[in-house]
Amino acid sequence: MIIEDIQELGAALPKGKPIIGLDLGEKTIGVAISDRLLSVASPHETVQRKKFGLDAARLLEITASREVGGIILGLPRNMDGSEGPRCQSTRAFARNLERLTPLPIGFWDERLSTVAAERALLEADATRKRRKQVIDNVAAAYILQGVLDRLRHVRAAL
Repeated sequence: MIIEDIQELGAALPKGKPIIGLDLGEKTIGVAISDRLLSVASPHETVQRKKFGLDAARLLEITASREVGGIILGLPRNMDGSEGPRCQSTRAFARNLERLTPLPIGFWDERLSTVAAERALLEADATRKRRKQVIDNVAAAYILQGVLDRLRHVRAAL
């Protein structure tokens, strides 16, 4: 089930299960996973994209092995907040994934997530080769951490 509102998504998430965050690129999918307390996002892996069926199979394999309770997709909005072709592609990916899993699926605005991930890797003095290897899953962790922080803020306000 696709849930647009992050507060509704938070209510739909089962207790004690991590969330997976995805940064969909044209060639790769960055994958990050939260802890079971939904406080920290960690980079997990980068999936090389092939075709949807194979990509989804790998992602569902990860969700099953890690007992994931929800999926977050980074939504690549334009800088003015509008949605372009990449957003449409992400939403189509979510609709296709929704047919394969009962897990709640949500979106998070990922504007500048790759820039932030690149900056963090530069500060960590990662080599160019290493940055290329991990940029997508670090960006996924950045996206997922935004969701976790928002969920924590929403829960604190209740």
